[in-house]
Amino acid sequence: MKTTELRQKDVAGIETEIKALQKAHFGLRMQKATQQLGNTNTLRTTRRDIARAKTILAEKQAAK
Repeated sequence: MKTTELRQKDVAGIETEIKALQKAHFGLRMQKATQQLGNTNTLRTTRRDIARAKTILAEKQAAK
């Protein structure tokens, strides 16, 4: 997800997005552990998306 899309969301929307990304990342880790994950690059992208969303969430909370 792009930063412009995240910045348009409110705090609650970003938190739900983080939870969804963490759930997806967990699923990808389980697929990797059971040798079912073909493209391991998706782990990296979801991990970075989570970090990006958490950074924007912290910025919004600090601005309050």
